[in-house]
Amino acid sequence: MKKNSKSILSWLVIIVAIFLVLNLLIGKGILGPYYVQILMGIGISIIMAMGTNLVLGYSGQFPLGQAGFMAIGAYSTAIVTKAMPTYLGFYVSMVLGILIAGIIAIIVGFPTLRLKGDYLAIATLGIAEIIRIAIVNGGDLTNGAAGLTGVLQYTTWPVVYAFVVFIAIMMLNFLNSPVGRQVISIREDEIAAESMGVNTTVIKVATFAFAGMTASVAGSLYVGYIGTVVPKDFTIMRSIDYLIIAVLGGLGSMTGTIVAALVLGGLNMYLQNFSEVRMIIYSLALILVMVFKPGGLLGTKELSLSKLFEKKTKEVN
Repeated sequence: MKKNSKSILSWLVIIVAIFLVLNLLIGKGILGPYYVQILMGIGISIIMAMGTNLVLGYSGQFPLGQAGFMAIGAYSTAIVTKAMPTYLGFYVSMVLGILIAGIIAIIVGFPTLRLKGDYLAIATLGIAEIIRIAIVNGGDLTNGAAGLTGVLQYTTWPVVYAFVVFIAIMMLNFLNSPVGRQVISIREDEIAAESMGVNTTVIKVATFAFAGMTASVAGSLYVGYIGTVVPKDFTIMRSIDYLIIAVLGGLGSMTGTIVAALVLGGLNMYLQNFSEVRMIIYSLALILVMVFKPGGLLGTKELSLSKLFEKKTKEVN
């Protein structure tokens, strides 16, 4: 218990320290608006990639529909904040997006999550496309393919930072709970898990819905950060972008996902000056990592301070 308390307190100190350092750098003008936008983009990528990793890395399912749930959150915020242009409206729209994403994930999850591998990937991709096409044909509500513009920019970097921390804590607590252990048991051996009394369908749907709701939050933050939203922003390529981050960090490692998002975000930022060869260098970097570190940067390991305290205690004894 004492070790856990030390670990929690240490993580709290680290989280607050990072926030204060970034706040100081931004306040002093060392990090200008461009870098602040990069930080917010990385934060939104972390939230999306953690949701992808939750489904792919921990429950062993292969989703390609995260962009559809992101679109739900983005359009919920764009539509609601047009009618209620306040911070209250922003958070009301976020809650609405979470509810819609959760309901849709549950409705489509029961039939589709009985599929496996490539079949599941195709099914979830189809769900994302259905959501996108529904938005395109949404008439005046969604403004069709032209999308919605003039959305007030409610998303600031402290808001993104707070949501990244909150969602990361929620996911790690979920994975360390009895339900989370059932999720991991399904990944390891679904037949064995079912024989031990795990309701695999319900657990997979719950995990899928949780990931869909976090994607909706990311969508709300995205539109509050960009200020515009169009259906073409939520194609399969967006889902693949976050899939790459999850795989690069290590399937089954939330801290690995965060590290990978920071690495790729920084790499993208520095390669902006080499636009002609940017995608070539970016792709080569990914290939090299996958060749020499096929399990991802951290594999299935998590950065754990409690293990560090445990090691120090053993050394003292």
